[in-house]
Amino acid sequence: MTDAAMTDRVTAFAPASIGNLGVGFDVLGLALEGAGDRVIAERCDGEGVSIAEVRGLDGELHPYLSTDARHNTASIAAQALWSAHGTGGIRLTVLKGVPLQSGMGSSAASAVAAVVAANGLLPEPLSAEALLPFALEGEQYASGGLHADNVAPSLLGGMILCPEALLPQTVRIPPPAGVSAVLLHPELQVNTAQARRGLGRGVTLKDWVTQQGFLAGFIAACHAGDIELIGRTLKDVVIEPQRAGNVSCFAAVKAAAEQAGALGVSLSGSGPSIFALCRESRAVNLATAMEQACRAEGIDCQSWVSALDAPGARVQEV
Repeated sequence: MTDAAMTDRVTAFAPASIGNLGVGFDVLGLALEGAGDRVIAERCDGEGVSIAEVRGLDGELHPYLSTDARHNTASIAAQALWSAHGTGGIRLTVLKGVPLQSGMGSSAASAVAAVVAANGLLPEPLSAEALLPFALEGEQYASGGLHADNVAPSLLGGMILCPEALLPQTVRIPPPAGVSAVLLHPELQVNTAQARRGLGRGVTLKDWVTQQGFLAGFIAACHAGDIELIGRTLKDVVIEPQRAGNVSCFAAVKAAAEQAGALGVSLSGSGPSIFALCRESRAVNLATAMEQACRAEGIDCQSWVSALDAPGARVQEV
């Protein structure tokens, strides 16, 4: 019997993420350093996956997230893995470190952390890449769509291209040297599923071609390490205009970030979080400028500065 087969308790961490990365709706995402969810998976009597408790950012029992295993992204994802590869029962404890409805991949972080923790209890754990379809089961329940732009970077780390047409295969985009990400989270909430339903169903041919060009140019710029080209291509002419009005401080924060030297600024996922890419030397000042602009609008906030090659989910304790 292997050591993994004798393991009865595993704690895993999964980072927050920036979905869409502005230029790549549903197909591009970035792992974020500094924030994430933890899930503890323990063997227990019975069969299948249950939830012992969910605790929030304050350490108290979460007032909103369900402990019904049928209605929690963590347990849904873990159950998908366990049904395929596990035996017996496991019980999850979910420790939320990512705010709900924040545009930081909260549901994805829970799903990924749960799958990684449950995987650690298997006699022969799967590779991280093989866990992606199971984590997506949880994310699909939460957001109402099959898109991996939060799950894939949270699981694998770094910047990930993950169009549905290629899943479960993903493509790692090399991070350009000297570029950092700044993410600002205003104390607001935007429901992802509702935000997706509110998107228009039609896109003009001109906008479609323009956005394709920006995405292709951005990926080429990352491969070439061309910082100037990143600044020319990190744009969204399709989704951002439809969602910007849902975040009251967005215009002010974006203007402040651009004035402080951002290469590009957009919503993270459906918002309300706002991200910018910038030269590494400007990241701290940029974060301060974004925070000041947000607070000037009467909205409290916090920010993170992250490398573009932030690590993905990992086991923290066995």
